[in-house]
Amino acid sequence: MAAAKDDSAGEARPWGEVAPEAARRLLIAAVDAFAERGYHATTTRDIAGRAGMSPAALYIHYKTKEELLYRISRIGHEKAVEILRTAAEGEGSAAERLACAVRSFVRWHAGQHTTARVVQYELDALGAESRAEIVTLRRQADAQVRVILDDGVAAGEFDVPDIPGTTLAVLSLCIDVARWFNAAGRRTPDEVGTLYADLVLRMVGAKPAEG
Repeated sequence: MAAAKDDSAGEARPWGEVAPEAARRLLIAAVDAFAERGYHATTTRDIAGRAGMSPAALYIHYKTKEELLYRISRIGHEKAVEILRTAAEGEGSAAERLACAVRSFVRWHAGQHTTARVVQYELDALGAESRAEIVTLRRQADAQVRVILDDGVAAGEFDVPDIPGTTLAVLSLCIDVARWFNAAGRRTPDEVGTLYADLVLRMVGAKPAEG
């Protein structure tokens, strides 16, 4: 059976799903500003200035600064669920699917580390209703990893006495890459993904592949 394919961590056109172009420019500017200054320290004037627009132009596309954060967070979390679901539903053993999930998830958090920092670490700035939607997406992401771990334990591939705790540990390890990754560092996103996949397989006591 063929191993699961890694989802691409690259973004051919970042935020290409956002239209019109002015809205996309504002969202990209907001990502940069939130990552650099933090959500609360960023003003709508900061965002509009980075996008080369007037503050009034921003309100044509986004009613509030929080709406920008919500859009960024929702798109980012939907991408996370897509990456992990692709791996979980792929072909191959549980170990192959878990390695694929970790490689892909880590590569995205490294390759898109500026975006990922905002997506993963500014959740508390959202209002209750928006935050609840994002929490639902986070639970969906958790579920994909848990399915792989359940399959691995059932098949005798993994030694995991605490699946919920291990799920949290795996995801936390992957997500933290966005906090420290430096594009000028010595490891590429692909290399970090491969390293972390190996670490996670060791964490779950995966049996080494034969041959």
